[in-house]
Amino acid sequence: MAANKLIYISGGCRSGKSNYAQTLAESLPGKQVYIATCPKIDSEMDQRITLHQQQRANRNWHTIEAPLELAAAVAQAGEFDIILIDCLTLWINNLLYNAEQNGELINEQAIAAECIKLVETCRKQNQTIIFVSNELGMGLVPADAISRSYRDCLGRCNQTIATLADEAIFMVSGLPLILKEA
Repeated sequence: MAANKLIYISGGCRSGKSNYAQTLAESLPGKQVYIATCPKIDSEMDQRITLHQQQRANRNWHTIEAPLELAAAVAQAGEFDIILIDCLTLWINNLLYNAEQNGELINEQAIAAECIKLVETCRKQNQTIIFVSNELGMGLVPADAISRSYRDCLGRCNQTIATLADEAIFMVSGLPLILKEA
């Protein structure tokens, strides 16, 4: 079984994050699991999910759907050597949406606590775990409060995971920029 290692990969939309993460995971020995956070919400998203599934087809990937309970999904993936979590961006979206539906409010501190819980669960595993997330903080300040809150919560998630990870990689135009090495 692999040694415990956490790798964080971020970048803008269509920067090559997922492809880089999958290629990296497939270069490592052992059983692989893809933890998907994307809920099926419309036909366009269904097409994106299908495309991701096709990119993993016939490559010995197992899939766990975990739109909300990411730490629990990691804990139950103990038989695998490599975990690819794609993506934190949608996980944060799902947490915020679920809270709103329940009449609750989640702030940056609550998101940071969820991320710490996730990393603590990951550190109990003896696996290589790769996190994929979007970098949203490099553009304009969003025009509405909900979008700003989402950007802030995702930014807090990204900072927390990147700080606690062993390696951090930023993808630009399909090329990796190494931010932190083990």
